[in-house]
Amino acid sequence: MPDLTQFALYVAAALVLAITPGPGIFYVAARSLAGGRAEGVASSFGTGLGGMVHVLAGSLGVSALVLASAELFTVLKLAGAAYLVWLGLRTIQSARMATGLGGAAAAPPVGPARAFREGVLVEALNPKTAGFFLAFIPQFVDPAAGGIALQFVVLGFVSVALNTLADILVALAASRIRDGAAARPALIRRLREASGAAMIALGCGLALVRRPAS
Repeated sequence: MPDLTQFALYVAAALVLAITPGPGIFYVAARSLAGGRAEGVASSFGTGLGGMVHVLAGSLGVSALVLASAELFTVLKLAGAAYLVWLGLRTIQSARMATGLGGAAAAPPVGPARAFREGVLVEALNPKTAGFFLAFIPQFVDPAAGGIALQFVVLGFVSVALNTLADILVALAASRIRDGAAARPALIRRLREASGAAMIALGCGLALVRRPAS
């Protein structure tokens, strides 16, 4: 493992990156606005597990293989983008169906278990996460200490844990906004529609991502 000073520097850098708004935070916020605190927190843990998929793949060299192949990168990117767009469209549709069925009724939430699974897929299908870990973590790996793959996994776990903590805080904040609007069904519908639009925007943004230069 890196020495204590190097590790502290890594944790500080990872913390700054964790609290910097990015696709993961926006997705969790959108899910929280759409389904409430339980779904938001569940999706946070889901994206965390999806992030660990990239960490483990990176330690085994799989992520490097995907990033080196234009075809594999494109397939993964488009799959992730399509999934996000589909989630967004479904969220908007459910919000509008609720309005049509009685105006004040909110559409039933998808539930924490499903939000967790969707979070895993959203993050696991994002090649930008793979590229981030492959570019960031190796800077703090100490080859002289041996166990490079293990170092990669440990450092990656630290980063994912900090990201997940930041996502949970965002989920709690977004769910409070949603709860504050509970007495205004029309506002809830607009929040759900906005969260769906945010997911669609994230999907479109992912589809435009370019493969990192070799």
